[in-house]
Amino acid sequence: MLSEQRYDVILKLLEEKKSITVAEVKDLLHTSESTVRRDITTLHNAGRLVKVFGGAVAADKNYTAYEPTVAQKTEVNKEEKFLIARYAAALIGTEDFIYLDAGTTTGYMLEYVKETHACFVTNAVAHAQKLAAKGIRVILVGGELKSSTEAVVGSQAVETLRQYHFTKGFFGANGISKKAGFTTPDANEALIKKVAMEQCKTRYVLSDHSKFGEISSVTFAPFLGAEILTDKAVDGYEECKNLTVVDR
Repeated sequence: MLSEQRYDVILKLLEEKKSITVAEVKDLLHTSESTVRRDITTLHNAGRLVKVFGGAVAADKNYTAYEPTVAQKTEVNKEEKFLIARYAAALIGTEDFIYLDAGTTTGYMLEYVKETHACFVTNAVAHAQKLAAKGIRVILVGGELKSSTEAVVGSQAVETLRQYHFTKGFFGANGISKKAGFTTPDANEALIKKVAMEQCKTRYVLSDHSKFGEISSVTFAPFLGAEILTDKAVDGYEECKNLTVVDR
């Protein structure tokens, strides 16, 4: 069983029971205790559950100010993120002037971008490097580099973004809620997302199903402010007109 599949089983079990032990997960998954402990640690570091002695308990599914690092986020729902990223990359056309937000799912788009004539602006150093390596024109927004998310933030970045007018923008979010909209833990990063989104003609938020119902510290756009690309329908959001479920 792949690690992403084990994560899904563990999280579903937590939804049902609110607490789990290493022993019961080991028996359910037919794997070793060390593997279960490693999976629980990975999900704890990503803010998906709370690790306790001998097992784990469910994290608060409504509000969280925790911000995992890029390395931590890449270990969770990777298959779903690639699925969404491939679909998003296919939306880019020859004449597009694209804003590409920092984040793991937006970063995975670069594996699938085939349109080399579009121009990209990004606040992610790693995204800019990959685009340049593919021979694609890219503009890296200047400002203060935030180490945990590898994103450029600050007043200089904000002022630069206000000068641009993008045909399409692709964004990440830590939480999606009808009430709170699209949210992220850091105020500086939220401001960058907000300004960039305001400068986009068409806006997409790329998010796997786990982000729905989550509310992080700062709202950067209202729920109806962007088209949501996700991997599967979530209870309570199935009928939303701004939701696109990507086919496998």
